[in-house]
Amino acid sequence: MITDPIADMLTMIRNAKSIYRADVTIPHSKIKEGIVSKLKQEGYINNFEVLAEAKGCIKIQLKYGPDGEQIIRKIFRVSKPGRRVYRGLDELKKIIGGLGTAIVSTSKGILTDRECREKKIGGEVICILW
Repeated sequence: MITDPIADMLTMIRNAKSIYRADVTIPHSKIKEGIVSKLKQEGYINNFEVLAEAKGCIKIQLKYGPDGEQIIRKIFRVSKPGRRVYRGLDELKKIIGGLGTAIVSTSKGILTDRECREKKIGGEVICILW
C-alpha cells in the first residue's frame, strides 16, 4: 500500500540519479505527469514519455552534465499527506536565489514558483529541487 505516491516518485528519481541510471520508470498519474513536465520545462530531465504498453507508466530520461555531474542535486517533498504546506504569493520566495525550483499545485494546474509569481497566485508546494 502506497500512502504517498509523489514521495515515492521523487525517491525513485533520487535513487536512479544517485547510481547514474539513464532512465527511470514510474507509475502514471496526472499529477506525476504534470510534475515531470515541469521538470522537463525547467531543464532538469532530458525527456519523458507515457508508456501505454506498460499499463500506464512514465519513462523519464535523466539528464547529466558533460562531465557526468548530476543536474538534479537535491529533490525533496515539502507538502505531505499528513501536513499540507500552502504558500500565498507573498510567501513564495526564490529557491537558492533563483537557482532552484519549487513545484506548486495551484488552481491553474501544476506550476513552478517562477510561474506563480508571474501569474500572481499561490498554492500547495509539492516539492523543491536544485
